Amino acid sequence: MELSLPTRYEDGFAIIEVVGEVDVYSAPELRKCISDLVDEGYIHLILDLNGIRFFDSTGLGVLAGGLKRVRSRRGSLRLVCTSERVLRPFRITGLHKVFAIHASTEEAIRAAGRKGA
Repeated sequence: MELSLPTRYEDGFAIIEVVGEVDVYSAPELRKCISDLVDEGYIHLILDLNGIRFFDSTGLGVLAGGLKRVRSRRGSLRLVCTSERVLRPFRITGLHKVFAIHASTEEAIRAAGRKGA
Protein backbone atom coordinates (compact mmCIF):
# COMPACT_ATOMS: atom_id res chain seq x y z
CA MET A 1 0.00 0.00 0.00
CA GLU A 2 2.35 2.68 -1.25
CA LEU A 3 1.28 6.30 -1.66
CA SER A 4 3.26 9.31 -2.83
CA LEU A 5 1.95 12.88 -2.56
CA PRO A 6 4.37 15.29 -4.25
CA THR A 7 3.03 18.83 -3.95
CA ARG A 8 3.76 21.93 -5.96
CA TYR A 9 2.38 25.46 -5.88
CA GLU A 10 1.04 27.31 -8.91
CA ASP A 11 -1.27 30.28 -9.47
CA GLY A 12 -2.44 30.31 -5.84
CA PHE A 13 -3.12 26.57 -5.74
CA ALA A 14 -1.43 23.77 -3.87
CA ILE A 15 -1.38 20.94 -6.40
CA ILE A 16 -1.08 17.44 -4.95
CA GLU A 17 -0.17 14.63 -7.31
CA VAL A 18 -1.69 11.49 -5.78
CA VAL A 19 0.37 8.49 -6.91
CA GLY A 20 -0.21 4.90 -5.83
CA GLU A 21 -3.03 3.30 -3.89
CA VAL A 22 -5.63 5.11 -1.82
CA ASP A 23 -7.22 2.62 0.55
CA VAL A 24 -7.93 2.11 4.24
CA TYR A 25 -4.19 1.90 4.97
CA SER A 26 -2.94 4.89 2.99
CA ALA A 27 -5.96 7.23 3.20
CA PRO A 28 -4.84 8.74 6.54
CA GLU A 29 -1.67 9.95 4.80
CA LEU A 30 -3.75 11.75 2.17
CA ARG A 31 -6.04 13.18 4.87
CA LYS A 32 -3.00 14.50 6.77
CA CYS A 33 -1.53 16.05 3.62
CA ILE A 34 -4.76 17.93 2.91
CA SER A 35 -5.17 18.98 6.55
CA ASP A 36 -1.58 20.18 6.83
CA LEU A 37 -1.90 22.30 3.69
CA VAL A 38 -5.13 23.88 4.89
CA ASP A 39 -3.60 24.53 8.32
CA GLU A 40 -0.67 26.25 6.55
CA GLY A 41 -3.15 28.54 4.77
CA TYR A 42 -3.47 26.80 1.41
CA ILE A 43 -7.24 26.74 0.95
CA HIS A 44 -7.33 26.27 -2.82
CA LEU A 45 -6.26 22.72 -3.64
CA ILE A 46 -6.05 20.68 -6.81
CA LEU A 47 -5.63 16.92 -6.47
CA ASP A 48 -4.30 15.19 -9.56
CA LEU A 49 -5.67 11.65 -9.31
CA ASN A 50 -4.28 10.35 -12.61
CA GLY A 51 -1.47 8.47 -10.84
CA ILE A 52 -3.80 6.38 -8.70
CA ARG A 53 -3.56 2.61 -9.23
CA PHE A 54 -6.26 1.70 -6.68
CA PHE A 55 -8.99 3.84 -5.10
CA ASP A 56 -11.71 2.73 -2.69
CA SER A 57 -14.51 4.26 -0.65
CA THR A 58 -12.08 5.32 2.06
CA GLY A 59 -10.51 7.65 -0.47
CA LEU A 60 -13.91 9.09 -1.33
CA GLY A 61 -14.45 9.83 2.35
CA VAL A 62 -11.09 11.58 2.64
CA LEU A 63 -11.82 13.75 -0.39
CA ALA A 64 -15.31 14.61 0.86
CA GLY A 65 -13.82 15.59 4.23
CA GLY A 66 -11.15 17.66 2.49
CA LEU A 67 -13.78 19.45 0.43
CA LYS A 68 -15.75 20.27 3.57
CA ARG A 69 -12.59 21.53 5.28
CA VAL A 70 -11.57 23.92 2.48
CA ARG A 71 -15.11 25.16 1.92
CA SER A 72 -15.40 26.04 5.61
CA ARG A 73 -12.53 28.46 4.96
CA ARG A 74 -13.99 29.72 1.68
CA GLY A 75 -11.54 27.64 -0.32
CA SER A 76 -11.88 25.10 -3.09
CA LEU A 77 -10.85 21.56 -3.89
CA ARG A 78 -10.70 20.54 -7.54
CA LEU A 79 -9.88 17.12 -8.92
CA VAL A 80 -7.96 16.19 -12.05
CA CYS A 81 -8.79 12.74 -13.35
CA THR A 82 -9.27 11.00 -16.67
CA SER A 83 -9.17 7.41 -15.40
CA GLU A 84 -12.54 5.71 -15.67
CA ARG A 85 -11.46 3.28 -12.96
CA VAL A 86 -11.05 6.17 -10.50
CA LEU A 87 -14.03 8.19 -11.75
CA ARG A 88 -16.45 5.27 -11.46
CA PRO A 89 -16.90 5.49 -7.65
CA PHE A 90 -17.66 9.22 -8.01
CA ARG A 91 -20.38 8.46 -10.55
CA ILE A 92 -21.85 5.56 -8.57
CA THR A 93 -22.15 7.69 -5.43
CA GLY A 94 -23.22 10.88 -7.20
CA LEU A 95 -20.11 12.69 -5.95
CA HIS A 96 -19.24 13.66 -9.52
CA LYS A 97 -21.94 16.33 -9.04
CA VAL A 98 -20.28 17.62 -5.86
CA PHE A 99 -16.66 17.81 -6.99
CA ALA A 100 -15.26 19.92 -9.80
CA ILE A 101 -13.51 17.28 -11.93
CA HIS A 102 -11.22 18.33 -14.77
CA ALA A 103 -9.13 16.62 -17.44
CA SER A 104 -5.94 18.55 -16.63
CA THR A 105 -4.40 20.80 -14.01
CA GLU A 106 -4.37 23.65 -16.51
CA GLU A 107 -8.11 23.20 -17.12
CA ALA A 108 -8.77 23.21 -13.36
CA ILE A 109 -6.82 26.45 -12.90
CA ARG A 110 -8.60 28.10 -15.86
CA ALA A 111 -12.02 27.03 -14.55
CA ALA A 112 -11.19 28.34 -11.08
CA GLY A 113 -10.24 31.68 -12.60
CA ARG A 114 -13.64 31.97 -14.25
CA LYS A 115 -15.45 31.05 -11.04
CA GLY A 116 -13.20 32.88 -8.57
CA ALA A 117 -11.47 29.67 -7.34
